[in-house]
Amino acid sequence: MSCCILFLLRKNPTTRQLHNSSTRQFINSSTQQHMKKKITIEVALNEQNVPTEMTWTADDGKQAPQPCKAMLLSLFDEEHKDTLKIDLWTNEMQIGEMDRLFFNTLRSLSETYYNATKNERLANQMRQFAEFFGEETKIIPKKET
Repeated sequence: MSCCILFLLRKNPTTRQLHNSSTRQFINSSTQQHMKKKITIEVALNEQNVPTEMTWTADDGKQAPQPCKAMLLSLFDEEHKDTLKIDLWTNEMQIGEMDRLFFNTLRSLSETYYNATKNERLANQMRQFAEFFGEETKIIPKKET
């Protein structure tokens, strides 16, 4: 059994963005035409609906579907002011790999938060927690005190 999750990213001229990041710029101009991109995630499930295999592709990519062992997706629901989450991992995912996924995600979230809000104080707190997490999971060496 497999399922397919489709995500559409839209560049909408009426959308207000917080701050543009250097890697993903959304240009808000009334003269810009709508552009759509599609990211496809395919998830193969076993009889207990546990993911056994996952792949993803992007319509602007030039490569075949890429395998992955885990994904964390958060979508902000504007109407309900809440976050919808899809967190999936295959039965092949090891604890050490999950630790590394979360360490990298926490570091990335702190940068994304800073790029979006320019709140350096809170972004630094997030970075410190990511570093603590990395030390505790032995992904990075503990700093000497």
